Amino acid sequence: MNHTFGLGLGLTAGGLVGYAVGVSVSYPGRAFSVTVVMIGIALAAVGFEGGNGP
Repeated sequence: MNHTFGLGLGLTAGGLVGYAVGVSVSYPGRAFSVTVVMIGIALAAVGFEGGNGP
């Protein structure tokens, strides 16, 4: 597995968990979970497409 793709999946999963917790509990910085999800999806897309390079 490409490291970028794995990092993207990890960030996406972590961001989704942070968002789910943020819906029920108010904590500082919870808005950044949406940003982490967006970055994770972008990294997963780049890692998925760039897997056949040198």
